[in-house]
Amino acid sequence: MTIQEIKKKALKEIGDSQNLKQLNGIFQKYLGKTGEINSILKSFKEQSLAQRKIVGQEINLCKNFLKKKIAQQEEELKEEMLARQLKDQSLDVAHLGVKIKKGHLHPLTKVLNEIEEVFKGMGFSIIEGPEIETEHYNFDALNIPLDHPARDVWDTFWLSNKKLLRTHTSPAQVHYMEKHNPPFRIIVPGRCFRHEATDSSHDIQFHQLEGLMVGEKVSISNFKAVIEELFSTLLGEKVKTRIRPSYFPFTEPSFEIDIKRNHSSEWLEIMGAGMVHQNVFKEVGYLPQKWQGFAFGIGIDRLAMIKYNIEDVRLFYNGDLRFIHQF
Repeated sequence: MTIQEIKKKALKEIGDSQNLKQLNGIFQKYLGKTGEINSILKSFKEQSLAQRKIVGQEINLCKNFLKKKIAQQEEELKEEMLARQLKDQSLDVAHLGVKIKKGHLHPLTKVLNEIEEVFKGMGFSIIEGPEIETEHYNFDALNIPLDHPARDVWDTFWLSNKKLLRTHTSPAQVHYMEKHNPPFRIIVPGRCFRHEATDSSHDIQFHQLEGLMVGEKVSISNFKAVIEELFSTLLGEKVKTRIRPSYFPFTEPSFEIDIKRNHSSEWLEIMGAGMVHQNVFKEVGYLPQKWQGFAFGIGIDRLAMIKYNIEDVRLFYNGDLRFIHQF
């Protein structure tokens, strides 16, 4: 079979091809290493050099021509395939899509945001403190003596170099007072850690909000007005408060605060507080005779449990979406 005959035959098969697989087979049949065109070239090995040159030129022209035709046919087949796909898989842009579910805030975050808004309305600034503290800021500067039970390994997560995971947000008081002069009002929300057994009302981590107000004439009456505003706004009802004597190393006098809601006959312990101890003021360089103030620490987890009637604090941390989605 001559080159022209092969060219004519291949051209017809290219035009009749229906898909890319078939077209690739035609390429291999005629232009592959063992294809018909290379077979003709091998048969001229015994011919003269001049004759081989003539045949070689003819074969190269044929190859280039067929390659061009195959490339054109390939483009046409791809366009036809795309047109069929668009027809079979048409997209109705007017059709309603699947609604994506939006996420939402964790209940503890929601409660904290509400608390912060209440305190901002009363002129308090919001600050933060480190979760990894030194023994000095967590204990010494807060008038907590070396033999205090809070320093025990069973109550505190100790790290290296006398560092520890803070057991309360109170160290932020000292950090702030070292750099700022009174008068001021601040709250310090944050996560705390204590090495203790977990149950429905205790966990190794919890969220606390520290409050501190310092001025020349700050009194317990100011403190009572502040917390009554917090509880009535946050819980959305009239809340009675009760102050009981207590003991904290960094306040004097110290007291516990209980609340009673309208629908309940029971008092609930909700926070510890007191007037800032003079030793704390001395530690940060304040004149105790000039300044006085109150400090308090309230469990955000406990407030969220009261607000949403949750009986087990561990539900906030176990990652169960069935619980989280309720909020």
